[in-house]
Parts: sequence; structure tokens; C-alpha cells
Amino acid sequence: MFTKLKNKNYRQWQFALAALLCSAMTSPLNAAERVGDFSLLDQNGKFHHIAWYDDHKAIAFLVQVNGSAQTRAAAPDYQRLQSQFDAQGIEFMMINPLGQARESVQADAAALGTSLPVLIDDAQIVSDAMDIQRSGETFLLDPRSFEVIYRGTVAGLQTALGDVVAGQNISTPMVAMTGTDVSFDAIQQVAQQGVSYSKDVAPIIAQNCASCHREGGIAPFAMDSHAMVQGWSPMIREVLMTKRMPPGQLDPHVGNFSNDYNLAIADQQKLIKWIEAGAQKDGSTDSLAELKWPASKWAYGEPDLIVKLPEQSIPATGILDYRTVIVPFEGLDRDRWVRASQYLAGDRQVLHHTLNAVMQPGETRPRGFLGEVDPNAAYITPYIPGAEPHMEKANTGGLLKAGSKLALQLHYTTMGKETLDASEIGVWFYPDDQIPQERLSSECACIFPQTWTDIPAYDPDFEQQQSITIKADAYLQSFIPHMHFRGKSMSFAAHLPNGDVQELINIANYNYNWQIDYKLEEPVFVPAGTKIVVTAAYDNSAQNKANPDPARTVPWGDQSWDEMFFGQVYWKYVDQSVFVSSTAQ
Repeated sequence: MFTKLKNKNYRQWQFALAALLCSAMTSPLNAAERVGDFSLLDQNGKFHHIAWYDDHKAIAFLVQVNGSAQTRAAAPDYQRLQSQFDAQGIEFMMINPLGQARESVQADAAALGTSLPVLIDDAQIVSDAMDIQRSGETFLLDPRSFEVIYRGTVAGLQTALGDVVAGQNISTPMVAMTGTDVSFDAIQQVAQQGVSYSKDVAPIIAQNCASCHREGGIAPFAMDSHAMVQGWSPMIREVLMTKRMPPGQLDPHVGNFSNDYNLAIADQQKLIKWIEAGAQKDGSTDSLAELKWPASKWAYGEPDLIVKLPEQSIPATGILDYRTVIVPFEGLDRDRWVRASQYLAGDRQVLHHTLNAVMQPGETRPRGFLGEVDPNAAYITPYIPGAEPHMEKANTGGLLKAGSKLALQLHYTTMGKETLDASEIGVWFYPDDQIPQERLSSECACIFPQTWTDIPAYDPDFEQQQSITIKADAYLQSFIPHMHFRGKSMSFAAHLPNGDVQELINIANYNYNWQIDYKLEEPVFVPAGTKIVVTAAYDNSAQNKANPDPARTVPWGDQSWDEMFFGQVYWKYVDQSVFVSSTAQ
């Protein structure tokens, strides 16, 4: 009897060991495996950063694949768990690991009867890091350690959630399950083929990173050699996974822009796999070390005219009021058509932004820094965080008249030590015999104090909306968002006269440090009477790490701890004859 029992127990132990080994082979990501922080957009274009949820006990995920029977079977129980545990510090989401089309994911979510955010992993790098294997699978992620603390069935998830909310270790962190396999062919092919530093990585860095990450560039460190890139590779992985870099990224599913700052999916996959493989160098040369940069500080060569601003003394500490200065265009001896301009900040550490206004000859004060501007007048670019030099499109420009002056409103912030800001503006002109025939029009969908609604304390997603109307047929050209520390997102949409709505741009993760003039790859036609509706969201919660004071009800104000709403729109009217005729007069 004893021998039979011992043999039976031994066989059970053998089966258990075999099952454990099989599980280990099919599920290499074990409990407490660190995925790392990440960010993804959901099916509605909303931005989700895992670290933002670090006030939650855990984040639950259900793997959603369009049309999957396993997802459909798991969804009702998963949503029941949400109703049970949502108020107990658990955030519930779904994740689409295949990066399927947004519209199809929206349709599938509607068919499932869920309003939960479905994070769409376009590049599959997050899902690969989580080792997602099957549709209908569920996960628990610790938003502080970024570790997977449970994976398996919905039934097992319920037990795991009970352990988490009770403050206990999860008793069964892995539960085996069957279902349709999820495969990541593209990223797996990248891993199998291997990634070359010389053929793949260095060209990606050179094209997307090195212009800022170089000696004398605006970035905090240079990527000018393999050694530097390898040394910073853990951070590079982190900023790619969280979409912090490249900066100013747009929602890639809305509009096509020449400066969307989105890294191609294949490039993301190559960089991540190269880093995971040890960030090794191949080849006998290092192309990053051989990059040459223009000696001139000016983007388009020596300017035709340089405007030197009066030197500004900035104290070490304190709150600084906006400063207004007026400077002449010294050396402008005749009317000239402006082709390009560039603002070089004397000290980028203290100059946050400027607003510019060209004062016509004889004017003694600026008409204003915002609002509708005469399209025939020259455009002189202001300084905006992350902004590039401004080059007009071909055959486009405004007239800068001799005797004009430039009014500037300067916003400075202190940095702990005294400094001087001696900024310069470079201006490039068309040849005298070349008169551009097209003009750029613009208007700001702005909210000013009279119509501003104060942002409630602790509100994580407070929305405001403003609009402008395009008076005649036009081609939209670009958009600039502006908010302060609590700015979360800003989107622009065209409400056409026939009732249709066309999404134009979605700045899903607005960053106060990168306020970019986003230029459409191809202009978008809108008929007369089109209303451009701008929607901005603000995060006044404690989870917004840039928030100066979440307990404060936030008014409109000039300083960064108050808020603003500026949605600048640029377009060209189809009929340009009115501008040409008025210029001739």
C-alpha cells in the first residue's frame, strides 16, 4: 500500500513537473517579469501612459483581437470584474497586440458592448515585451514596477484581483489557457534576421535624432558614436516605449504631416531589438562619428538681415512679467518680400516663447499679438519651444516695408542663476525682381478671459472648445497648439457645410516644451463656411507630474501656472487675386 501510494505521488509529481516545464517553454514571461513603462493610443486616439496610473494597485488587460471567439467569450466576465474591482484601485483596459486598423477595433469594441479603452500596439513592441500569446488572455501589470504580476484566464484573474486588493501576494500568478495564438511576424522577423548597427541603427539615429543630439545641439547629450548610443541604450528603449522621443509626436492615424515626428514602425522595431540583443557594433567604421554639421548657426546660410534684440537681464529667481520690446529693422532700405525667418534664442534655458507683430511704418504701438493678420504683411517667426526655422512655401510670402518695426512679447522663466539673453532673428528675402503671388492667412481659435471656464481642482480630463470659420474656399496648411503645464491634448476638426466632420490633427500627448507648427504634407481643401473646431483637454490631477498645484481651480493667465487655449490655423484662400490686386495698389 505504501509503495503504491509513493509511486502514485511520484507519478503526480512527474506530471506536475512536466506541466511546469511545458508552461515555462510556452510562457517565457514569468510573474514579476519587468516589461518597462510604455504608452499607447487607444481606439479613440486617447493617449495612455502606464506611469500615469501609478496611484492604482494594478492595471488589468484583456487581449482583444478583431473577431476573436476567445475575446468574445472572455469579455462579459472581464467587464463584470471591472464593475466589481474598478472602485478598489484597479484600472481596466484591453490591448490589441496586432496593431489592427483603428476603425475596425472601434467596430469590434462596439460589438463586444464595451466602452473600455483598447490600446492599439501599432509597432507590436509592447505586446512582444509582455509576451502576449493568445487572444482572450488577461494580464495584471503593476504600474509602479512595470512588472507583469498575473497572466492567464479571466477566472484566474478574479482570484488574482482579490489578492491584489487585499494587499497579498498573488497566490497563482500564472494560469495555463488555450486559444488562438497571436503571432508578431514582422517583429519576430526583425529579431531572426538580426539588426546591424552600421546598416540599420546608425542611419536611423542620423536621420531622426542626431541633428539635436550632437555637440552644440539642443539635446542634453550627443549621439555621435556607437559608444554613446550603446551607453544610452536603456534610456533610448524607455523613451521609445513611452513615446517621449522623438518629441512632439502626433497621432499617426489622423492626417499626414511633413513633421509628425513619428518614428517609422520598422525603425522602432529595429532599435528595440538591437538594444535587447546588447546594442553591439558591427563594421570597421562608425558613420555617426563621421557626421558633419553646418558651421553656420543659421538654417539657410547667412541671413539677408539680422535683427538684434536688446539684451535682457534675467535674475536667478522670481516671477517675471511678460516683457514687450520694439526693435527697428535696421538696414532695411527698401520694401522687401520675406521668404524665411529664424529666431535664435540667446539663452534657451530662460526664454520660453515670444509673440511677434510687425508694425507698419508710422505705427507707434502694435495692434496686438494675436488674432487675424493681414496676409499681405510679412511673417516673422516667433520663438516657440521645439519650433523650427520658418520657410515659406514656393511663391508665397508677405511684404516687409521699409520703416517697419518688430514688436515682441517675451516670456522668460528663471532657472536658479542670473543670465543674459541676447537673441537674434535672421530674415531672408526674395530677390527684388521676384514677387510671390500667394499669401498665407491665419486665425487663432483662442479662448480669452471673457469666455474662459476655470478648470476644476483635481479634474484629470477637463475639456474646452473653440472654433473659427473659413470665409471662402481654402487649402489648410498647418496648425499650432498652445497650452500650459496642464495641457493634455488638442485636436482640430473641420465641420463642413454639408454636415460632414473631418478630423485634421490630433496632438494626443501635448507637451508644453514642444509647441510645434505641424505642417500638412498636402494641403487640405475646405469649402467656404467650414468651421474649424478645436478641442483641448487639461489634466489638473495629481497624476500630472508637471502640475504646479492640483488643488487649485485654474483661471486663464499669462504665467505658466495659469492656463491658456490657443489653436492657431494657417491656410491659403483658393482665390488669391484679392491679395495680388491690393498689393499692386
